[in-house]
Order: sequence, then structure tokens, then C-alpha cells
Amino acid sequence: MMKGDLELLRGMVDLLYAKKAKNIIVLDIRGISSLTDYMLVADGRVERHVTALMHALLEETKKRGSVPVRSEGSEYGEWIVVDYFSIIVHLFIPEMRERYGPERLWPGARIVDVVPATADRGGADAMVGEIS
Repeated sequence: MMKGDLELLRGMVDLLYAKKAKNIIVLDIRGISSLTDYMLVADGRVERHVTALMHALLEETKKRGSVPVRSEGSEYGEWIVVDYFSIIVHLFIPEMRERYGPERLWPGARIVDVVPATADRGGADAMVGEIS
């Protein structure tokens, strides 16, 4: 991942954490999938929260000079996908994530340690390992 991509990914995680997204996880799927390098997955409480997370993400990444090549799902807000080429963001309501959780699609993916700048590093927010 290029340095700019890593900064963008960290900025996305910081924003989602600040906007009260839950269960934020970043997966390194390089070498496992040709779709992207990293998958960022997070939950919102309800459809309106998921949609608000997407709008905040779009606004913040635009300020950083990155615009997605595609986004889908904003009309319903249950599962929104935002594609930045090297990073694909999945935003879910909890029920949809439980049903379709993309983290189960790549069992060999590494979990990336991207702790929000405002988080307490002693908590459960920091994880590195593989999904089994």
C-alpha cells in the first residue's frame, strides 16, 4: 500500500470511530483477492446512521483529494459499498453484516491494526492476526 493510501485508510477509520461506527475492522486481502488491497468494514446503528457515515466519509475523503470510483446502497442504507480502488468500504446495519459479513469471504485475510487516533490503545480496538 502506498503511503497516501495508508493515510487515507487511517483517516477513514478515525472518521468512522468519531461518528460512532461500531465493529470497525480493516482486512488486508492483498494476494487473496484481485478486487482491492484493503477492505474496511463497519456497522451503523440503523439505516439513517449508515447513510450518515457514508456521507461523512465521502466529504472527508474528498477533502483529502480522493473520490470513490463507485458507491452503491445509499438508497436503502442497510449495506453501503464505497470503492476507492485500493480500499473498499462496507457499511452495514448489524443485521445485514451478520448475514453477509464480508470478513467471512476471505478466511486468510490479515486483520490490520489501525486504531483510531482518539481510541484508548489498551482496549479491544487493536487487533492483528488472521481470520480463521
